Amino acid sequence: MTDKIDNPTKGILMIVMAMFIFACQDTVTKQLAQSYDAPQILWVRFLFFGVFAVILSSWNQPLKQVVKAHRPWLQIVRSLLIVLEISAFVLALRILSLAETHALFASFPLMVTAMSALILREKVGIRRWAAVLVGFSGVLIILRPGFGVFQLESLIALSAALMFSIYHVLTRIVSRNDSTNTSMLYMAVIGAAIMTCIGPLYWIEPTPQAWRLLALLSLTGAVGHLLLIKALECAPASILQPFNFTLLVWATLMGYIVFNNLPDMWTLIGGAVVVASGLYTIYRERKRNVPEVPPEIRVKP
Repeated sequence: MTDKIDNPTKGILMIVMAMFIFACQDTVTKQLAQSYDAPQILWVRFLFFGVFAVILSSWNQPLKQVVKAHRPWLQIVRSLLIVLEISAFVLALRILSLAETHALFASFPLMVTAMSALILREKVGIRRWAAVLVGFSGVLIILRPGFGVFQLESLIALSAALMFSIYHVLTRIVSRNDSTNTSMLYMAVIGAAIMTCIGPLYWIEPTPQAWRLLALLSLTGAVGHLLLIKALECAPASILQPFNFTLLVWATLMGYIVFNNLPDMWTLIGGAVVVASGLYTIYRERKRNVPEVPPEIRVKP
């Protein structure tokens, strides 16, 4: 039996492709969100993702082993949180542009760093705290409060980023004892169960075009996750993490191509500040050998 040989180039290509596909998924979500409520969209997404997670989780080991969690209640809490987070993200996509939503959402790694110090008691040096503060100054550049351009709706995207950062901290905790398959299975099955209770209340019969978009939404989610998993098999998460920020580039391009929407100069500047701060934070984490943000940077159904 030979050891697995890392292939960083292949891993980077796969992670960039995964981010492109996730940008496509968000583009489809924004299109659907103009006519259908979030619970209906999420019901379809979670049902498909639930089937995908069950098949993938039980591929190499019995399902009864995968469902055994060290702290089931914590897995349930993080699963409920991700349902709320995705709901907020879909609502943000409905109101804001793709570029603005992702520029604000890109602040979540900075929130994870702050929470890791405050909640997990991980050591965060002065340089990473400075990066967090600079990153949030980028958020203020995007929001521009007090300049007559602030949108209250922007707080929806920020609340999604906050919930996703809490989800990551909880994921970091459960990952000490549970496998990635266990965490993914809980998230998918609990999400599907919740949305099966809520989704029918908001159901509007989709048009043939909407059914095609819903099918594309499910397909992009599955393909994106497969690419993400394969990328992590080819290279360590520490190498791949910076390339998660290409999602913002793809989302901006998609917003222009599909919706003819380009972010203004301040959104571009603020987004660049947020991304640069996030990249520097990742660099410092690697340099100081601080435990990484879990590899599921964008693992959502």
